[in-house]
Amino acid sequence: MEIEAEAVSAHTRSRMSARREVVEVVTRGERRRAWSVDQKRLIVAQAMQPGATPTEVARRWGIGTGLLYTWRQQFFAGELGEPPVPSPVFAQVSLAAPAEPEAAPPHPPAVKPNMAPATGQMEIALPGGVVVRVGADVDGSALRRVLAVLASP
Repeated sequence: MEIEAEAVSAHTRSRMSARREVVEVVTRGERRRAWSVDQKRLIVAQAMQPGATPTEVARRWGIGTGLLYTWRQQFFAGELGEPPVPSPVFAQVSLAAPAEPEAAPPHPPAVKPNMAPATGQMEIALPGGVVVRVGADVDGSALRRVLAVLASP
């Protein structure tokens, strides 16, 4: 048993000596950057350009998006001076008066007695003046499609 204990401890010692981890202490080498008001205005203006995303602009300038949003708030509050570009606004929308409906053509004349449909036929008079005559053997789904097309403006 003593032999096994020595083997285990030797194994443990060799393993521990092989796992030396190096700890590196990193100190902040650069100080915080100081951004001028003009630089802040320029960066905010770039982020507000059509098609630009704040994330891309922040990466380009090496700043965080949180800082960019803080500058935007300052910009809109007037803390960074007069905005170099006009603030985004909503477009004005006005509604036109509804158009007068067109006068519907008079209803088609009723079927005259001498023009009575033949047995097994059907006559459909639509409000637009269109008359559709179909036989008894008409396909229902085809008739629905035709009537839907004729009913659409």
